[in-house]
Amino acid sequence: MRKTSLRDNAAKFQTNVDEIVAFANRASTNQTAQDITWIHEQAVIRVFREFERLMLNAIAGSINNDSSVVSTTLGIKFPKHLSQPVCEYVVTGGDYFDFKGRDGLIKDMKRLLGATHWLVEIIKEAAYTKPLNQLIALRNFAAHDSEQSRTQAKKALELERLESAGAWLKRQDRLSALCRQLKSLAGKIEQESPY
Repeated sequence: MRKTSLRDNAAKFQTNVDEIVAFANRASTNQTAQDITWIHEQAVIRVFREFERLMLNAIAGSINNDSSVVSTTLGIKFPKHLSQPVCEYVVTGGDYFDFKGRDGLIKDMKRLLGATHWLVEIIKEAAYTKPLNQLIALRNFAAHDSEQSRTQAKKALELERLESAGAWLKRQDRLSALCRQLKSLAGKIEQESPY
């Protein structure tokens, strides 16, 4: 059975994020201010989607490569070799992949992989706390545009006022800066992954 390569998934994330940033930059040429705001809101939603895919593939891939980890954490004896679709089912329970913020992601990862798993340790690193909180809050604000999502975005960005996720991201090349931090996280996964 072929094992999932977390290195390949992390590299693909970095490439896809570069393409999203390039799209936002290209699409913003000769557009109105409102158009550019919406382009950046679409971009952050797509970046979040790529991050979500990276995390699902990384968690499921960790199980795929070593099912003893999830056997230990869940207390269920799994076969030594599980296919990637079965591993994804273990992660999602047959539902879509969802987590409640960075802390919720870490909690879910610990439940499946254990508190000392190398992937959990990377996500817990202080250097990634702010970018992950910002990504999640900005995506939620761009997608929902609710007062609750605005409040969470202001908190993540440490602001008192916030017009929109796209308006904040389009200024001072903030989308690119956020993406560089997320690519750094993916690079660390690519570097640290044993598979």
